[in-house]
Amino acid sequence: MPRKRRSDARRNEEALLEAAAAAFVSAGVDAPVRDIAARAGVGVGTIYRHFPARADLVVAVYRHQVEACAAAGPELLASARSPYAALTAWIDLFVDFLVTKHGLAEAMRSDDAGFHTLHGYFLDRLVPVCAQLLNAATAAGEIEPGLEALLLMHGIGNLCIGAGDPGYDARRMVALVVAGLRAR
Repeated sequence: MPRKRRSDARRNEEALLEAAAAAFVSAGVDAPVRDIAARAGVGVGTIYRHFPARADLVVAVYRHQVEACAAAGPELLASARSPYAALTAWIDLFVDFLVTKHGLAEAMRSDDAGFHTLHGYFLDRLVPVCAQLLNAATAAGEIEPGLEALLLMHGIGNLCIGAGDPGYDARRMVALVVAGLRAR
């Protein structure tokens, strides 16, 4: 029977994942471990205890963010002022996720099968959430019908590819696409 983890160990891991995600946005997936540890308020040894290899940390951040994005969809749908507002807020979270994951392919290049497994996990978890939000906004008459979730997610992903280039504002480009979804 698996042992229950201590609450401080869970908090440390959560802090590490959040700190690593922030470091990956600002410095890429090759961000120094000592910087991640400092952001998380833990020692470098704590990182290696949880994540013995950098790829372990990258994968954990990826999975953590996929789960956060998946969980946010229904929460936003229940709390936002409208399904379109929920969709817009979720897409903002999705953009944050995409910007963070840039560099994942390079970090996992040695494990092509692992990368494909993560991509399948990403699709299995997030496409249904996006579809639920699109369906709710369509049913409310707030967006044009007929847009597939995967197609929208691919389009957003393509707009986020240039996020690291100076002068390119991926979030603005995505906002224009989302505004274009509105029902006439």
